[in-house]
Amino acid sequence: MFSKAVFFDKDGTLIPDIPYNVDPAIITLADGADELLKRLSGKSFRFIVVSNQSGIARGYFKEEDLAGVKAKLESLFIKEDSHLDGFYYCPHYPMGIIEQYSRSCDCRKPQPGMLIKAARDLQLDLQASWFIGDILNDVEAGNRAGCKTILLDNGNETEWIEGEFRKPDFIIKNLREAADIIESNLWNKLTVKA
Repeated sequence: MFSKAVFFDKDGTLIPDIPYNVDPAIITLADGADELLKRLSGKSFRFIVVSNQSGIARGYFKEEDLAGVKAKLESLFIKEDSHLDGFYYCPHYPMGIIEQYSRSCDCRKPQPGMLIKAARDLQLDLQASWFIGDILNDVEAGNRAGCKTILLDNGNETEWIEGEFRKPDFIIKNLREAADIIESNLWNKLTVKA
């Protein structure tokens, strides 16, 4: 039996964007994330974080530093009577300075590799799943994976480069609106882009 999921971009979507932060002490949920988690918990969704972490390839922090970030996110989900089911990140960046991570890959968004890996690992139905992100690279990754996509238009997308996979199903101003949309579509089959 395959599960449905809500995939979250981390920085700028699920939590406020503090560039290259790996200090758990200053990680908090973004406005409305608490309500979204409370409303969707118990509705058979798995909650998955997928995040580009080029700071590893750039030498800003080490891969093992993300263990504390994951633990903090897990504790924030627990406080909302929810559960973080998966934490996936891409450490790669083609122009990085750490050789083992300085390359192109299929996991760095806008590629869908992290979502596809999560689907294999956790037996997820990507077509019944949602991806929420704050830039069009997130939307593209979600669309390429076959998810329904929501763009959180909070000012973080600055380029607005169009493309075949870069049109979200929905555009929202806050995560409360995402909860409304997902709840209202629980029994509907969304097949056409808005």
